[in-house]
Amino acid sequence: MEAKSLTTSDRLVAGKTAFEEITGLPASAFLDGLADLAPNFGRFVMEWEFADVYGSSSLDLKTRETIMIAACAALGATAAPILKLRIGSALRAGVSREEIIDICVQVGIAAGLPAALAAIQTADRKSTRLNSSHSSVSRMPSS
Repeated sequence: MEAKSLTTSDRLVAGKTAFEEITGLPASAFLDGLADLAPNFGRFVMEWEFADVYGSSSLDLKTRETIMIAACAALGATAAPILKLRIGSALRAGVSREEIIDICVQVGIAAGLPAALAAIQTADRKSTRLNSSHSSVSRMPSS
C-alpha cells in the first residue's frame, strides 16, 4: 500500500490534498478549527483518514462517501456535523440527492427510525443549501 510508505510530513501533505479534493474545503480551515483545542487530532485525521485509508482503498470515491453517509447517519446526533460534511463530499463524488435520502432510509432498518429521520432532515438541509448556493438560475416566486 503506497500511502503507508510515506513519511509523516508526506502523509500530512497527501492527506490535506485528498481532504481538499474530496470535500472541496480548505484543509487549513479544518486544521485551524482544531488548532487550540486538539491540534494533533486534526493532523491524525489528515494523515490516517485521508492519506492512509483513502490513499490505499480499493473502493471508488462514490462508494466510500456512500459508506461514510451510512455510518454517520447510524451514529445519529453524535456524527451530525460530519454527516453534513460527508453529504457535501458525496454530492461532489456523484451521489445524487435521491441516493443520499435512500441511504438514510436504509440506515433506519439497522439504526432505527429516529437516526434515519435525523439523517434525512440533515441531508435535505445540506443539499438545499448546496443547490441554492451553486445555482445560477433565479428561482421564480411560487403563485
